[in-house]
Amino acid sequence: MVRAIIFDLDDTLISEKKYIESGYQHISKLLSSRFNKDEHELYQLLIRLFNESSRNVFNRLLDKLEIIYTKDTIMELVEEYRSHLPAIELFDDVLPCLEFLKKKGIKLGIITDGYANAQRQKLDAVGAYNYFDKIIVTDELGREYWKPHPRAFEMIKETLNVEFEEIIYVGDNPKKDFYISSIYPIKTIRVSRENGVYNLTDYYENIKEDINIRSLNEMIEVLNI
Repeated sequence: MVRAIIFDLDDTLISEKKYIESGYQHISKLLSSRFNKDEHELYQLLIRLFNESSRNVFNRLLDKLEIIYTKDTIMELVEEYRSHLPAIELFDDVLPCLEFLKKKGIKLGIITDGYANAQRQKLDAVGAYNYFDKIIVTDELGREYWKPHPRAFEMIKETLNVEFEEIIYVGDNPKKDFYISSIYPIKTIRVSRENGVYNLTDYYENIKEDINIRSLNEMIEVLNI
């Protein structure tokens, strides 16, 4: 019997691409006013640099603009990026799914990795606290507790007062979202969204999901809740 369904956040409930675009818009506006540069051109350049490689984007941007900077300059931009309130929304299939599960008496949670301040801003932006019974940002436990570490799942079990076999975890990242099923009898579901960041990623220890779906609408049908 399913009593709790726990979700990943990025590319499961919200678009990671949209978050990145929002962050770069924020940085573009900041740098535009600081260095008297065209905001739209800065944004387009950031996107182009990111598409080339996600590493050291701000360093490469300032290099291209021939702006002298220090390590502190980069850290300031990174902090601005992570702490901005993003212009993002839940995927269209999320709220209908959550409302259906709530009516069925299913307890709902989120377990998400990522830097704590950035994840909390995402959660605030989409009003996640209105829909979920428990939200765990693993970074607040310590970097060593990011998935696939089982600590967050143990906390969810205790907080929601359910057994592991009564939990389903819904995620998208093969590197960390499905390994928990090799530790505890938690069923896992992978949402393979169109253009998902991790669609071509290899599985950690070759541990795969129990069910693969394209949208949360399919999950309701597959589980027959």
